[in-house]
Amino acid sequence: MPHPLRTRAFRLLFAGRTLSLLGDAAIPAALTVAVYEATGSTGALALVLACALIPKLLLLPLGGVVGDRFNARTVALATDLVRCATQVFVGVELLGGAPQLWQLAVAEALGGAAGAFAMPTVAPLIRGTVAPRGLLRANSLMAVTGSATRLGGPAVAGTLILTVGPGWAFVLDGASFAVSAALLAAIKVRHVPIPRRSLLADLKEGWGEVRSRDWYWTSLVAHAAWNGAAAVLMTLGPALALREPGGRGIWITLLQVGAVGLLLGSLLAGRARPRRPVLAANLGLATYALPLALLAASAPAWLTITAYGVALAGLGFLGPVWDTSVQSAVPAHALARVTSYDWLLSLGAMPLGYVLAPLAAAAWGAEVPLAAAAVTVAVACLATAAVPGVRRFTPADTAAPTPERSTAGTP
Repeated sequence: MPHPLRTRAFRLLFAGRTLSLLGDAAIPAALTVAVYEATGSTGALALVLACALIPKLLLLPLGGVVGDRFNARTVALATDLVRCATQVFVGVELLGGAPQLWQLAVAEALGGAAGAFAMPTVAPLIRGTVAPRGLLRANSLMAVTGSATRLGGPAVAGTLILTVGPGWAFVLDGASFAVSAALLAAIKVRHVPIPRRSLLADLKEGWGEVRSRDWYWTSLVAHAAWNGAAAVLMTLGPALALREPGGRGIWITLLQVGAVGLLLGSLLAGRARPRRPVLAANLGLATYALPLALLAASAPAWLTITAYGVALAGLGFLGPVWDTSVQSAVPAHALARVTSYDWLLSLGAMPLGYVLAPLAAAAWGAEVPLAAAAVTVAVACLATAAVPGVRRFTPADTAAPTPERSTAGTP
């Protein structure tokens, strides 16, 4: 099979996606600095972050329906333009020197809403530009890019913040979305139209596709448990690390080693060909219990850091393998809706972890919720091995692509 990058449509999609991911990777640090400098309040920062997350969660199912009803290229192009406008607006406000909190909150809410429509289009875009046998390599390339931007994004943000101010990070992120939209406008994406029905009927059909595959919905439960556990670690981990001498350096090292592990896992996924891909990916995800348990047990820092690198390598491996399995097995006409439910469960579990972790730590100490999260993620991920569909799912199940009627380039 030819390399996916030899295909013009995927090559342009990959270039645009890389630019927008790099721009996005610089935003968290820039947003934190900008809001805190403007308000001096951590509560204001929490408000802005909530304004970006809540619309995304509420609109994800609708985004999945739109992604299936219309060509994914058209939807992604429109959302890129919206996010370009919101990020440039925030950047200009920050460069003006007197940003208003409500303006930042509204802009982030609009950007979060656009993200709800953009996220379900990723799988249809890849499937619509790559031959079925090239999906794993294409998804691995996308995952490697995402991992690499996690490494480079904070450095870009730091450089911009220290030299020209955080506003330029938003302006450049907006520019990256503009370039991505221009590249999307230059490609054609295969699309399978669906009959026009009520919104509720479309939502039910998408959920029916999820429920009909035991390997899919049971894995989603495990993935949600992982995300909830990750929220617990991100909430309580820094406090435990900072208790130790040199704790700031320990925590930064842990995050950097995790980013390296994520990149290595993504690279491995492009070369490995597990006979039971969903089972292998879920078992790899179970390794996240290790750093949680080690933090709870106050293990030596080097051991916890190493375990975190291994756990993030498991996450990096899961991404391309899972995406390829889903893109190959789910009918093209329902792919955006199915992946929107995937995102909804994953993102929805994280706020729960953010809320429960501090409450549990205040009542019983940080060690208890960390240990509980370790047990939860280990049991949820390992238990998928008992599901017949998880054990039996093989690449052979997806070797033959579903017949599709192409409406390339149509809205």
